[in-house]
Amino acid sequence: MKLTFVGFGVLSVISLFAVYNNSVHAQVTPDNTLKTLVESSGNSYSIKDGTRVGNNLFHSFSQFSIPTNGSASFNNDTDIQNIFSRVTGGNVSNIDGKIIANGSANLFLLNPAGMIFGKNASLNIGGSFIGTTANSIKFADGQEFSAVDTAAKPLLTMNVPIGLQMGNHPAPIQVQGTGHSLDTKDSFSPVIRNLSSTKLQVQSGKTLALVGGNISLDGATLSAAKGQIELGSLEGAGLVSLVPITQGYKLEYEQGQSFADIQLAQKSLLDVSGFNSGAVQLRGRNIKFTDGSLILSQNYGNLAAGEINLQASEAIAIIGTTPNGKIRSWIRAEALGTGSSANISVITPRLIMQEGSGINALTYGTAHGGNIQIQAADIEVSGFSPLNPTGVTSVATSTYGKGAAGDVVVNGNNLLISGGGSLSSVTFGSGSSGQVIVHNQNTTVMGENPFGLYSNISITSFANGNAKDLILNTGTLQILNGGTIGSSAFFIGNGGNVQINASEAIAISGSSSNNNSNINSSVVRLSPQLRQLFKLPNILSANAGSVSITTPKLTLTDGGTVTVTSQGTGNAGNLQIIADQIQLKNQALIQAQTESGNGGDISLQVGDVLLMRDRSKITTTAGSTGNGGNITINSPTIIGLENSDITANAVRGKGGNINITTQGIIGLEYRSQLTPENDITASSEFGVNGTVEINNIGIDPNSGLVELPANFTDPSQQIASGCFANTGSSFVATGRGGVPQNPTEELSSDRIWSDTRDISAFHTKQQAQTPKSPTTLIQATSWRRNPQGKIELVAAKSPAQVQIALTCASIPENYTILDFRF
Repeated sequence: MKLTFVGFGVLSVISLFAVYNNSVHAQVTPDNTLKTLVESSGNSYSIKDGTRVGNNLFHSFSQFSIPTNGSASFNNDTDIQNIFSRVTGGNVSNIDGKIIANGSANLFLLNPAGMIFGKNASLNIGGSFIGTTANSIKFADGQEFSAVDTAAKPLLTMNVPIGLQMGNHPAPIQVQGTGHSLDTKDSFSPVIRNLSSTKLQVQSGKTLALVGGNISLDGATLSAAKGQIELGSLEGAGLVSLVPITQGYKLEYEQGQSFADIQLAQKSLLDVSGFNSGAVQLRGRNIKFTDGSLILSQNYGNLAAGEINLQASEAIAIIGTTPNGKIRSWIRAEALGTGSSANISVITPRLIMQEGSGINALTYGTAHGGNIQIQAADIEVSGFSPLNPTGVTSVATSTYGKGAAGDVVVNGNNLLISGGGSLSSVTFGSGSSGQVIVHNQNTTVMGENPFGLYSNISITSFANGNAKDLILNTGTLQILNGGTIGSSAFFIGNGGNVQINASEAIAISGSSSNNNSNINSSVVRLSPQLRQLFKLPNILSANAGSVSITTPKLTLTDGGTVTVTSQGTGNAGNLQIIADQIQLKNQALIQAQTESGNGGDISLQVGDVLLMRDRSKITTTAGSTGNGGNITINSPTIIGLENSDITANAVRGKGGNINITTQGIIGLEYRSQLTPENDITASSEFGVNGTVEINNIGIDPNSGLVELPANFTDPSQQIASGCFANTGSSFVATGRGGVPQNPTEELSSDRIWSDTRDISAFHTKQQAQTPKSPTTLIQATSWRRNPQGKIELVAAKSPAQVQIALTCASIPENYTILDFRF
């Protein structure tokens, strides 16, 4: 994603033209609408009188410009609280000298035509400074001090100002300078504050505010130690409220207000560092930091630092570093005392961070580090500084002391971490890391930079402080080309837990030059060079955290890995995955591994199918004397193909136990040792083998898949009686659906029997005959006349003829009885 700031090129041309024309005519001239009196001596101007109402003093000028090395001094009484000055002549105020006021008065400079503060501009006032291109200043009693409506005599007031009334198209404000001279010893040390000699600065604890159209800072330094810096850029009309606070004023904006652009370039600096450092607020449409420009808050005190808030209606971009690569384009908050560092809040539809830039909150002592909260629909954290290989683009909280690092909370739609970028919380001391919490719809972590630093969302412990939890709630998650999401520990402090919930799918695929794409919780032994860099002894006793993954579909391909690992004496964490489908392909790996501690357990709860292909593995392994972890798999169908294995092995310790519950397992077989086939093993090379238990439950009668009969039938009543003398030549079939055509087919209710033999071969002259009934004499009981007219004696009622049962004796031997009962 690239961000363009329309209008800054045009603004620069306009500003240069204005500087050229106004430098010749630089002057401070009253417009005679008030009692303002100006006396000049060379390039110095003394501003007297004005109109006083209560503790408010009002001045009105037709022009207000100060030449290089010049000055404009307000000779006000020391009990004046506010000086309101307006410029009504329609010319830009070009200020390249010093503005001076007596006492502790706040100074308001109002010029709707625009303002340019040159490289030599400075402030020597006791109170706050508000420079604005608004049309007017509004007061609590409804009065208005306008710079555009001067026909009528102004009704001045002793009330406090409540807001700045902007016009339809506020003029721009530009601040020039020579750039800061900040330095840093290394990537782990605090910033060394070498401020520019040319700067706009207010007294400690006061407000420095610039409110207008486009605001451009080119090498400018704005300083308000322990105070408040406010930059407000507006495109259209509206009221900007002035809210009184201890440090002076805080600006608030109306709902639906339209904004313009803010740019900080050429090592510009907004600095609120101090004993209890101050606050910064930027509001605009597009806000852009380049060339090592930054917001810096170093807190030396015992109270919490003020907050840093950036809000843009379109986008915020933070890009690049200083030419020497030491100072990033940055939003940086540090705690150097007992008071916590500043909380950082970023709200924008789009956040773009590139080329080694950073948003960081750090603590170096006992204080807590500040939190970072980002709310953006689209977030990109990518790349590194080509001038500084370790200067990866990052959003991170960290601690170097006893205080805990702050949390990182990200809310949005799309998050992209690429090119070695990092979203993390780290401890380099005894304090714990913060939590990293992400809530969004789509998350992608991919790739590395040319120096082998891979993109990551992580929580890390480099010392004896523990890492807290990483929680990612997303719709889809992609980890590609060596990207990593996880928890790591490199010394004594324990690793944190990793919890990932993806409502749609997770895909982990590919590798980089030195890292497989993975989700992990690991304890890792650093190389001697890196241990020296982080000043760590050769001790590794931390325990790894656990990993929990819940998603409908988990796909691991081309070396993609989910792992819990300990390369030290500590234990590996447990790994639990709940999914409808899990697919592993082309050397994909689900692993719990330990060097000498106990291997973590793996639990896979699968609703549909677990598929393993092409040398993929699910394994718990323990080196040295460690015991292998247990593997529990519950899946209706498990398929292992192309030398894929499920193993729970150890070297000298006990092999882990494998418990599999399934309705069907295909390809995989239990073997005592690994083979080139698809194996299930739980062995120990020199210790006790683990056990393998496979529960193939088939069809669960309680599942409702087969409805069992409620009434039982006596099977003896379903068996036909054959002929005992010919049992070898009989065939009896009973059942529900006839005889299938072959043994592999099911019974069907519409199947009929077909005899394909030549029946004529079995024809004989003998036939089964029924014996005649014996003749029984019955006494005549009546008579009748037959049709021939003769008289016959007959019985009144004859007994019923009884059918004699067919017997085997009456059937020839070459006949077969076929008895079908359906």
